[in-house]
Amino acid sequence: QVQLVESGGGLVQAGGSLRLTCAAGGRTSIKYKMGWFRQAPGKEREFVAAISWNGANIHYGDSVKGRFTISREGDRNTVYLQMNNLRAEDTAVYYCAVGEYAPAWIYAEHSGYDYWGQGAQVTVSS
Repeated sequence: QVQLVESGGGLVQAGGSLRLTCAAGGRTSIKYKMGWFRQAPGKEREFVAAISWNGANIHYGDSVKGRFTISREGDRNTVYLQMNNLRAEDTAVYYCAVGEYAPAWIYAEHSGYDYWGQGAQVTVSS
């Protein structure tokens, strides 16, 4: 099994930046994609970003393109989400996820992932 822990959330003013970190443990030396989803109060889960095992393939949701950057740390099971120019509508709980068994092209759906973190709260104030 894989355990995921998110960190780096908090409160920030509109226009500011935050960086989320997701650390995956329990397995090593496996090829899997990692992604971020978010869920705002009263709204459905939304795809934010995904990255392939080697970092070669990266995808973003339309609402965050040009503002957010996803990256992986070398061969370690760590993924980051750099969030710039934050807006009030970015306020949500952000979840890190690992997809090991589903095809790589299933990156923007819940079904593409097998393990999920507990979530990190990001609040953007006006």
